[in-house]
Amino acid sequence: MRAAKALGAFVAAGAAVGAVLFLRRRSGNIAVRADLYFDDGSMLSLDHQAPEIDGLMRAARLLVGVN
Repeated sequence: MRAAKALGAFVAAGAAVGAVLFLRRRSGNIAVRADLYFDDGSMLSLDHQAPEIDGLMRAARLLVGVN
C-alpha cells in the first residue's frame, strides 16, 4: 500500500514536470516560418531571416484577422 502511494506520487510529479516543460517549450519560442507548396509538388520554406517573409506574414495576418 505504501509503495502504491509512492508510485502514484512519483507519476503525478512526473506528469506535472512534463506539462510544465511542454508548455514552456511551446510558448517560449514562436518560430516565424512560411511553407509554400506548389502545384508541381515542390515546397519552399521561408524562415524569419528571408526578406520576403515580412510581406507574406502581413498578408497572412490580414486574412486571419490577427494584427
